[in-house]
Amino acid sequence: MSMQYTRGVLFVHSASRALCPHIEWAAGSALGVPISLDWTTQQAQPGMYRAEHSWVGPAGTGAKLASALRGWEHLRYEVTEDACPGVDGGRWSHTPDLGIFHAQTDSSGNVVIPENRIRAALEYADDPGRMRRELDLALGQAWDDELEPFRYAGAGAPVKWLHRVG
Repeated sequence: MSMQYTRGVLFVHSASRALCPHIEWAAGSALGVPISLDWTTQQAQPGMYRAEHSWVGPAGTGAKLASALRGWEHLRYEVTEDACPGVDGGRWSHTPDLGIFHAQTDSSGNVVIPENRIRAALEYADDPGRMRRELDLALGQAWDDELEPFRYAGAGAPVKWLHRVG
């Protein structure tokens, strides 16, 4: 059986200067190769830094990256993994206040809500406010709301592609 390879991006939206080398070590361990990120100041939160890193690796690498970075104080990040034949894509978002959120994504990067989550939200169809909250939770709206200023502050940041062979 051949291994499916995919690509994705690690977006570190905000990290303290002291945490930056630890993030590089943890991400490199998850990717299986050492990495060096180009850190820039995070305009949305003075005193914090941001970086982006594009990667190529076996399907499931996005989950490894997200797990390697999970739980560090004051760290905001997202990891994306593109869909590949037979494997769904994914997006992991993390904020200090909300923790981690995972969603499946389609080949265009859109969040895919599983059938059972939609059915659960429809249970509250007679209460539109509750149904909306359930769908917002399934879409990760709270994470998007918190991360959006950090994403915007990173517009135009450099991205490096890492190609893993083997």
